[in-house]
Amino acid sequence: MKIPAALLLTLPLALPAISLAQQVAIGEYAMPDSISYVTDMIPGPDGAVWFIDGGDIGRITPAGQITLFSTNTGWDVGGFTTGPDDAIWFIEANGQKIGRMTGAGAVTQFPLPNPNSYPQYIAAGSDGALWFTDYGTNEIGRMTTAGVVTEFPVPSPGAGLFSIARGPDGAVWFIEAYANNIGRITPAGVVTEYPVPTANSGMSCCIAAGPDGAVWFTEYLADNIGRITTDGVITEYPVTYNSGPQGITAGPDGAVWFTESRMGTIGRITTSGTVTTYLVPQPNGVNYIAQGPDGELWFSAITGYGGVYTPGMIGEVVFVTANLSVTPAQGYYHETLDFVGSGFAPNESVQIYSSGVGSKVLATAVADASGSLTASALAPEWFYAYGNPRIFLAKGQTSGKLGAASFTMEPHLMLTPNSGAAGNTATVAGFGYGPFETVRLFWDNPRTYLGTVYADVYGTFSGSAALQFAVPSGATPGANGVIGLGYYTYATGTGPFTVE
Repeated sequence: MKIPAALLLTLPLALPAISLAQQVAIGEYAMPDSISYVTDMIPGPDGAVWFIDGGDIGRITPAGQITLFSTNTGWDVGGFTTGPDDAIWFIEANGQKIGRMTGAGAVTQFPLPNPNSYPQYIAAGSDGALWFTDYGTNEIGRMTTAGVVTEFPVPSPGAGLFSIARGPDGAVWFIEAYANNIGRITPAGVVTEYPVPTANSGMSCCIAAGPDGAVWFTEYLADNIGRITTDGVITEYPVTYNSGPQGITAGPDGAVWFTESRMGTIGRITTSGTVTTYLVPQPNGVNYIAQGPDGELWFSAITGYGGVYTPGMIGEVVFVTANLSVTPAQGYYHETLDFVGSGFAPNESVQIYSSGVGSKVLATAVADASGSLTASALAPEWFYAYGNPRIFLAKGQTSGKLGAASFTMEPHLMLTPNSGAAGNTATVAGFGYGPFETVRLFWDNPRTYLGTVYADVYGTFSGSAALQFAVPSGATPGANGVIGLGYYTYATGTGPFTVE
């Protein structure tokens, strides 16, 4: 059954307004390395969200602290899951192995017995075992935590087995991309296949148990969100044309959330099929999405602008329950920010964080009897996001209510000293450029190339990374300055210098 598009309510794409009426704010965290490719995400057993980054497995805390662990595989990691033993189990497709990683990053590898195996995704079953799709053998595999493997054939030949998830009925459900089926396998190994109504729907990822006792999946090529009951009845809901829906998960709000990889948007669909979309701040291709142990939604993103590759991001969808605003709404590193909040519990302490909840506290305020507050702080280091805003989070320490304020970080240069004669030496530091961005520096009048520097994960070059230069001999007396041009964001920062 397919629901006509005219019956669906799809809201226009826009940056989410951060208010109680919107209830949603979206923030992003840059990866700590300049070469990253973040894909799958899962809630971990330790209060963090775990993710795959090429051949590494990482974790991010609600505060935004990222740790990467090498899998020592030499291969990119496929799907992964939290196992029944609270370890992280992952796929080594090219290595024909299943891996196990402890919370400390220790890895054990279990070779698969069939030389034709090419595993793809993995999920924890209801029977205390791990279940995985084997694209190479066209089988569904079962592995105990001791590494004992059993494989069950899928009826459709060359089915193209990809994503897999534990269903609400104790069975495991999976995608047959080439056969265009949704499959179900019981703990005893009995397989049932259900054809998807739309031909060539382009399923591969992903599939997940929904909040309504059904299983939900994405149709990448058909631009549909699919729902299948445990009896095998399929309903398809169209989403934005050419959006490429990919990741999918049950949300904490009784809805299903998904990514639209071609649009750089996060989608929400109610169990009755009403769709809302939210634009991610940076021009991203968003991939996978998972509900974290903290009750928020986390997603992976590949950033890019003008065809230039930039480092990957991890994003967070925050469910806002209080009001927070900041003035100015656009500014520089170390500029004074004034926060105003409301809707918190009366007389409770409220902490405003530099990034995620639990990160460095920018300011602490006590709400008045109406739940309102004011506070001030200096803008922390943060990267430039193509002119799009980042968010500051405030949490009521008694009520747990969350507020989010939008702030656009602008690039800025600081010169030390900021005056002197031609030929004198000065140092220029920069803030608010893209993560790991190359920045070219010029004297403004006459335009003179000074050198190239490299920003860190926060878009900062300072200290030993700052550039020392001599004021050009032909510099015009009076007000002058230095210009910094970002290589991939095109961010432009300036810093004043007076030539005496």
